[in-house]
Amino acid sequence: MTFIQRFIEEMPKAELHLHIEGTLEPEMMLALAQRNNVELPYKTLKDVRKAYEFSCLQDFLDVYYLGMSVLLTSDDFFDLAYAYLEKMNTQNVRHVEVFFDPQGHTERGVSFDTVMTGLISAFDKAKGDFGITSKLIMCFLRHLPEDSAFETLASACKCKGYIHGVGLDSSENGHPPSQFERVFKEARDNGFIAVAHAGEEGPPSYVGEALDLLKIERIDHGNRLLEDAVLTQRVADSGMAMTVCPLSNQRLQVVKNLADHPLRKMLKAGLRPTVNSDDPSYFGGYMNENYLALQAALDLSHDEIIQLGRNSFLGSFMTDKEKQKSLEHFDLFTEKFS
Repeated sequence: MTFIQRFIEEMPKAELHLHIEGTLEPEMMLALAQRNNVELPYKTLKDVRKAYEFSCLQDFLDVYYLGMSVLLTSDDFFDLAYAYLEKMNTQNVRHVEVFFDPQGHTERGVSFDTVMTGLISAFDKAKGDFGITSKLIMCFLRHLPEDSAFETLASACKCKGYIHGVGLDSSENGHPPSQFERVFKEARDNGFIAVAHAGEEGPPSYVGEALDLLKIERIDHGNRLLEDAVLTQRVADSGMAMTVCPLSNQRLQVVKNLADHPLRKMLKAGLRPTVNSDDPSYFGGYMNENYLALQAALDLSHDEIIQLGRNSFLGSFMTDKEKQKSLEHFDLFTEKFS
C-alpha cells in the first residue's frame, strides 16, 4: 500500500451526500425480502448484482425504488442505517449527513414514524458505539407533485428535533428547482436548512434556481456549474460547499471515466468540493473507495487530499464549535501522519 493510499484510509472524514436507501446491499435486500415476505424479481445475489448494471440515472432509479420495497418495519430501517454506520467506522468517517426519502416509503403504506424510529435509533446507537455524529436531511422527490412535498413537510415539522434540513433529489431533467420554491420557503420558515441536487444531469441554470429560489446552503453534485463562469465565480466567492460523488458520476455517465472528472477544475476555480459516496451499494464504493478511485484517476496530491478532507468538515452543518474540534483533530492527524 502506498503512502497516499494509507493516508486516505486513515484520514478522518465527514460524509455529506449519502442516501441511506442507497446503502442497501444485495445480501440485505434478499434477507429483508425473505423476512418481510416481499416478492422480488430476483432470486439470487447474482440476479440482484446483474440488475445493478445500469448506465443512466433513470435506470438506476427504477432498481433503487424497487429495492425500497423490502423496507417495511422500523427494524428494517435500523438494520439498514446501522450497517452503513458500522462501515463508516471502519473507514474513519467521523460525521455523516444523511438523506432519506420518506415519500418513497409513505407511498407504499409505510408510515413516516416507522422510518424515523428506525433511523434515529441507529444513529443514536452508532454515536454511543463509535462516536459518529450525524444529521438527517429529508429529501423531496422531484418527480412527485408539490402537494406531496407539502404533506411530507407537515410530517417533518412534527420531528424538528431529529431532522436538520430538507433536500431535493430523484430525476433531475425536466424537474427544475423552481417547481419547489413554495415548499422550500415553508421549510426554511420552519427552521430547516435547505440543500438540493442540481447540475448533475440538469443544466447550470438549475444550480442558479436552487441558489436564488430555494435559498440552498450547499450544492449537491453541481458538476455542470463549471459551464457557467459567472455562476462558478459566484459560488467560489460564497465559500459554499459542493457534495461531489465520483463513482456515482462514473456509473451514471455524468463523466465517461474518472480521468475526465471535474473535481480538480473545481479546486482550481476556488470552489469547495467534498468527496462522497451517494448510493454506495449501487455505485461500487463507500467513502474510501471514492477517494482512492479519484486519487488514482486524477493523480491527486497529498495536499489536494488534505484540502478535500478539510472541506468535508468545513462544508458540514455542524456548529462552529463542533467544526473547530473536528478540524483540530483533523490537523493533528495530518501533522502526525506526514
